[in-house]
Amino acid sequence: MHRRTGLPKPTIMRLLGTLIVAGLVMKGSRGLGYHVTSDVLSLSAGYHGGPLVAEAGRPWAADLTRRLRWPAAIAVLDGARMAISVSTIADSAVSPFHSTVGSHLSLVTRALGRAYIGWCPDTERRILVRMLAASADPESNPPSLERTIRGIVGSVRQQGYALRDPRVEPRSSDTVAVPILLGGAVAGTIGLSYFRSAVNHRALTEELVPALKEASREITVSMERLQRGAGVAAP
Repeated sequence: MHRRTGLPKPTIMRLLGTLIVAGLVMKGSRGLGYHVTSDVLSLSAGYHGGPLVAEAGRPWAADLTRRLRWPAAIAVLDGARMAISVSTIADSAVSPFHSTVGSHLSLVTRALGRAYIGWCPDTERRILVRMLAASADPESNPPSLERTIRGIVGSVRQQGYALRDPRVEPRSSDTVAVPILLGGAVAGTIGLSYFRSAVNHRALTEELVPALKEASREITVSMERLQRGAGVAAP
């Protein structure tokens, strides 16, 4: 913020302190960084829900990593890509990645993106496909895009979860993800990343996927409570 705004660091700290008191900003886990809260709803009719998902989901993502050890991430739609809004990589000793909050992921090849496009309403999916078709990124706009998307939708809905495209590097790891639903729409997605050599199909379907689905349901409940003005239900 200092580099982008040119404001003195003490000024920025005072402004952040004011925003924290106002309930618009909160400190990140372990005191690392700052995050906006769902109270930004009061600032703009164009609020898109990303901060709400992050605030409601952060404790549940942390709980997943505490119990299962693998790093968790929550992503929200940003254009025709998914943006990581919560990551527990810093809390995991066995993370396959070193990516951070703010990273953008493909809707076509990444688990967090596939979980979104697989469960979003049909009308929204058609809009996203048109946006992907206009992209110059081969990862987001592969040959036979519409057929690829149909295959993704059928696969993730049949399985009940989404996996990363196995051709995406690093091939030694994978990510599994499920949608976070709110009001008949997909508010975001939540996933766990792991080393393939350490997680077999049984562990995936009997441990990781049920834990993700339970966390997703709890995040939805927390978001509904936040929207009603109540607090987040922590694990």
